[in-house]
Amino acid sequence: MTFYRAKRGCRELWQGCSGLLLCVAVSVPCFGQTQTPVDLPPRSAVVRGDLAAEVDPFLGADYGGEVFVGSSLPFAMVRPGPDVEDFDGRPYKSGYLSAGRVQGFSHLHLSGGAGKYGNLLLMPTTGDLTVGDLLSSRSAESAEPGYYSTTLKRWGVGVEITSTHSVALHRLQFPAGKTAHLTLNIDHCLTRSNGAEGQRFLGGEVHAVSNREVEGSGRWTGGWNEGGEYRVYFVLQVDHAADAMRIWKGASLIHAGSMSVQEDLPLGFSLDYSPSVARTVQVKVGISFVSTAKARENIRRDLPGWDFAATRAAARAAWNRQLGAIELKGADEKTRRLFYTALYHALLFPSERTGENPLWESNEPYYDDYYAIWDTFRTQGPLLTLIAPERERDIVRSLIDIYRHEDYLPDARSGNDTGRTQGGSNADVLIADAFVKGLDGIDYETALDGMKKNATEEPADARKWGRGGLREYESLGYVAADTERSGSRTMEYSYDDFAIAEVACGLGEGELAGQMFRRASNWKNLWDGELKQGAIQGFIRPRNADGSWAAVDTTIRGSWPNFLYENDLWTYSLYVPQDGKGLIAQSGGEKEFLQRMWTFFFRYHFDMSNEPGFLTPMLFHWAGRPDLSVDALTSAIDKNFNETRSGIPGNDDSGAMSAWYVFQTMGFYPNAGQDFYLVGAPHLPEVILHLREGKTLRIVTENGDPRHLNRYVQSATWNGEPMRENWFRHRMIAEGGTLKFVLGPEPGDWGRGAPPSLSDRGTPCH
Repeated sequence: MTFYRAKRGCRELWQGCSGLLLCVAVSVPCFGQTQTPVDLPPRSAVVRGDLAAEVDPFLGADYGGEVFVGSSLPFAMVRPGPDVEDFDGRPYKSGYLSAGRVQGFSHLHLSGGAGKYGNLLLMPTTGDLTVGDLLSSRSAESAEPGYYSTTLKRWGVGVEITSTHSVALHRLQFPAGKTAHLTLNIDHCLTRSNGAEGQRFLGGEVHAVSNREVEGSGRWTGGWNEGGEYRVYFVLQVDHAADAMRIWKGASLIHAGSMSVQEDLPLGFSLDYSPSVARTVQVKVGISFVSTAKARENIRRDLPGWDFAATRAAARAAWNRQLGAIELKGADEKTRRLFYTALYHALLFPSERTGENPLWESNEPYYDDYYAIWDTFRTQGPLLTLIAPERERDIVRSLIDIYRHEDYLPDARSGNDTGRTQGGSNADVLIADAFVKGLDGIDYETALDGMKKNATEEPADARKWGRGGLREYESLGYVAADTERSGSRTMEYSYDDFAIAEVACGLGEGELAGQMFRRASNWKNLWDGELKQGAIQGFIRPRNADGSWAAVDTTIRGSWPNFLYENDLWTYSLYVPQDGKGLIAQSGGEKEFLQRMWTFFFRYHFDMSNEPGFLTPMLFHWAGRPDLSVDALTSAIDKNFNETRSGIPGNDDSGAMSAWYVFQTMGFYPNAGQDFYLVGAPHLPEVILHLREGKTLRIVTENGDPRHLNRYVQSATWNGEPMRENWFRHRMIAEGGTLKFVLGPEPGDWGRGAPPSLSDRGTPCH
């Protein structure tokens, strides 16, 4: 059921109730009118204690977590932090390492990923200045949300950094009696090389405005996303006038006020201070992706004064408001540290850059650094939908606006350019998640156009946009073996099609919905029921275009040219989020499926370090055994997450891994793109989620223990009424209430019914 009614010149779309969909009113924005992007915490966000003190930014920084260490606000544009030399003598790919010498402090970074940015490298030094020899070891390093500090041992300089949304503020303490230098390396970047995933400097310029201000820009290309050129403009201001300025082009320092290069050459400058000048120098670095004038305006707007302490306090307050969306009660210090650090990591990205889009003008919000939706759609997007719905609304609006101007929805966008698409067209699921959970203010009709294009028009560059192998997928029902990533693409396209069908149903596009629901079972076309791995029979397998089976691919963790991307046939043979019951039937029934799952987890096929396996610990739910899901989840949490610098099992991927931890320790988990959550293994005595419009969701767990011996749900209630299912719908909690779990040491009979599946449907939209 779909109809429209006029409302102040706009349209309001009412969706009928069908199948897994909610009854929601979806506001369709009036384009051409000014849309004000959300740049503040949700209306319900208030300061609830100093939660920033619970966060350890170093947690997960080493051994693969690759989290950002430095100063940032939530969803900020500027992220100043140290770039550290790795064992090869190059800047480490994500910027930070606990060991190694500091090359300087650049102003753009990712978190949980690598291969991009590291631009505008500021480095203070003393004594004689030699270009190319500025490295220093460090000591007394510390960090908190919105603040970083260290001492550069070689130079004896104390460094403190805080920031606003688009301006970094450095406070530098130089030793007395020495000449001091404030250098800015413009050509610096991470992963610099001529390789496929390397970044390259294309040129830049620098101009002295006065002895207190320098402006300029740099141009780079490449990186992991193989993106095109991006430009970063800067204005650097100091609170103490420099005695002199020198510029380097290549290896030579010269006294000059301006310089530009149009090729890959060293370029930078130094502001020099005599020993008699004040020892503390503060530096503002405002950035923009549009112009130096905009960078200067960002300074005027964000940071007109020089009060470092107040700026640091404002950053901490911003984090306290965001972290305050979830309150913990009764948790010990270690648990709080793990939880709030994970929540902090989940609130760093994407980068909110409304007003900073150099490519087109629009009244819509603009976000960049979706790095990548292939990771974040599973956990981080649904988490924002729950605790920061206005933020997630604007993120989805940004995706749709990118589609309007570039003809495809992006997947891994960074540096104002899209690429690469790792598996499916993953924005489809992120949009469907917002749709079925009732986020309003989104133009879902245009979104559906973009989703439909993903599913029907093969792109010229399939690593950049849309779906590769689409013509085969449409005609054969699978991507044939001679196309890269044919296995993971087929499995993911099937789920993407399910997501499209959900939105099409709600918008009254019954024919499209029926087509997409049928295609949501295409994964079965790669299922070889005779293929055995040990005692387990039935797996997906490469298949030729003529229908014959190709050679089995047992690669443990495939990459771009392989059958499966970043996982193996054990994991991807279980990747059917839309149809748990169908997966069990394909596996031979519940008994055989449980044997498969037991082998998967207890014969070490499960890979917690990468996103395709995120849902697998909970697949036992569809076999009526949530207790076994609890065993798998408890093992995954206890083995893989801790409060050390190696405390994250793999790349945090813009907070995707951290958001998984947040959900699972609260005791429920989203099946992303659908409107229900699975009840898992509650680890926290009491959690209060502050939802929109002042509503609260309270989750209380009785009989829990720190060793997780009492781990199985014996009973559950919702607002005092018994809840017998091992899952619940988003609409149940969207208005707030109290969810109570009682745990025990042995499995009981609670929650034996299976969650929803595609196989449950009668007609497509019911």
